[in-house]
Formats: sequence, C-alpha cells, structure tokens
Amino acid sequence: MSKIFVDACLRKPTPYTPVWMMRQAGRYLPEYMEVRKKAGDFLSLCHNPELACEVTIQPLDIVGVDAAILFSDILVIPNEMGMKLEFVKGEGPVFEKPVKTEADVDALLGGEEAADRLTYVYETIKLLKQKLPEDRALIGFTGAPWTLATYMIEGQGTKTYNVCKKMMYSNPELLHKILRKVTDVVKFYMVKQIEAGADVVQIFDSWASAIEPSKYDEFSWKYMVEIAEYIKEKYPETPIIMFPKGVASFIERGLVYGNFDVFGVDWGTPMALAKEKLGDKYVLQGNMEPCRLYSKEKTTQCVEALQNIMQGEGHIFNLGHGILPDVPVENAIHFVKECHRVSAK
Repeated sequence: MSKIFVDACLRKPTPYTPVWMMRQAGRYLPEYMEVRKKAGDFLSLCHNPELACEVTIQPLDIVGVDAAILFSDILVIPNEMGMKLEFVKGEGPVFEKPVKTEADVDALLGGEEAADRLTYVYETIKLLKQKLPEDRALIGFTGAPWTLATYMIEGQGTKTYNVCKKMMYSNPELLHKILRKVTDVVKFYMVKQIEAGADVVQIFDSWASAIEPSKYDEFSWKYMVEIAEYIKEKYPETPIIMFPKGVASFIERGLVYGNFDVFGVDWGTPMALAKEKLGDKYVLQGNMEPCRLYSKEKTTQCVEALQNIMQGEGHIFNLGHGILPDVPVENAIHFVKECHRVSAK
C-alpha cells in the first residue's frame, strides 16, 4: 500500500497535500503527559520503546496527521557518545562536562560504535512498524552536526552561542574536529533508523540562523549534505528532508544544494521566495507560523495562502517550527482538517 506522505516527498501524485507537525507528539496532548508521567521523566520516556511507540502514534489517532515522527530527542546522540545528559526542570538539557579541548573530543565514542548504543531508538522504530497503519509513514530524524555541537560545547541551550562561536573564529580546527566526529556517528545512526523501518528521515538544524551566511556552508550545511549523500548511496529510494531553521538569507544567496528530496521551510522564510529559488529542485515542507494555531481563523487564512502559493504541487503542509505546549488540541485538529480540505483534488 502506498503512503501518501512518502509519495508527496517524491513528488508523486497524491489525493491531497499531506500534513504533519514538528513536535506533534508532545506536551499539548494530555494523553502524552499521562504517558510521560508513567515513564518518570523525559529521558526515561525516550529510552522506553513501548512508551515511546505509544506517544509517537497518539497524534495520528487524535489529530489526524498523515505521518508519525519517531519520539526521541536529538541529544541521545552525544549522550551515547559518552556525554552525561540530564534534563533539568526550568533549564532543559544540560551536559555535565561540555567539550572544550581536543582531548575531550578524542575521549568521545565515534562512528558505528556510538550509533550501536542507540538500540532503544531502533527498537522503538521496529515496534512502530508493527503498530502503525500501513498507509501512514514513519519519519526518523537526527539533529544536524552543528546543532548537536552547540549543546556539546555550550553544555546546554544558549541564546548567544558565544562559546561555540568563539571556537568557530578562534579555533576552527577544533570545531571541525567535533563536527566531523558527530557527522560520522549521525551517518550510521540514520542508516540504522532506515534499516529498523523508518520510511523517511529528517535532519534538523534548529540553530542554523546562529551562523552568519558566509560561514554557514563551512560549519553546517556541507556536513548535512555529506550525511544525505551517505544515506542516498545506501538507500536511494528513502526520502530525506533537510530543515535548517532561520535561513531566508542563505536561500537568497544560493547556499542550498545537495542530494535530498524535501526542504523544510521555517516560518521566517517567505514560502513564495522558497518556491522561486528551490521549488523546481526540492519538494517544500511548511511553513505556518506555529502561533497561528492559537486562532482557528488565522490558521485557515494561512493554510489557504500556502495552498494559493504552492497549488498542491511539490508541497507538504507543516508548521515553520514546532507546535507549542499550550495550543488547544482542537486547534491542531482544525489545522490538519483545513490542510486536507483546501488541497483535496
């Protein structure tokens, strides 16, 4: 049975434009909060295949999206490379010992050895393949090397990125060494997700906009392109989505290239610009401003505007970043229904 979402990624005809939402398995769903409570904490939920499988499927049943995205976290990668990770209430993810020196990088596990430790992720995917309806796709994912490196170097989330950007300008060789090591783990991790059953994979560069345009290719995009190329060599039929957030200026400068299928457009990038510059080469995903979900009327306006721009061709509906925790569930359902309504052929 064909999967509408996979067909859309490959620009094949579909009866309507499919839709899913980043962070669709999350805190806005009361059902998710119940499972998380049962798990004990966020990281324990990521490590429990049965419960991770349950929360991955919830948005399909409750909200009606066309694809499930694996419930996990991007930071399980550095965690399994040997960095001790904690989620601190009010602070978010924190690494006990950030990477500061070449010796710190050398001490981390790399390549397939680190990727092999993520067994709970692969077990979750295998479980999902048994439980998901045949017509719904499963999206695997990873953080981009730059986004992962920012957490590893800063030790936690940051608004200024001054520690890793200091390294970028004063010791670029060390930053490249970190990015190289992370990239090599991510390559194996993505392939193992596909081998476990992921239909599509997405590479998130959440902190793309922290890099000035003239440095973006060197410190982020080229590593993402390398990962995509590695996946395509092994699994040419598996669609790849690239999502670098905050990159309107990079698109205008022609900095987007590579062997992948779908480009995720963030909400700060005009969809018409993305279509003009990239629409012939890549299917475009996005890009409703997530806060529009607080208003059904503003949601409908945006969905109709996106449909007018994209005309149901080479497009996947999504938000321009993740759904926020206090969005009413009925508004998320409204978004999905409106996407299906306006694009029905």
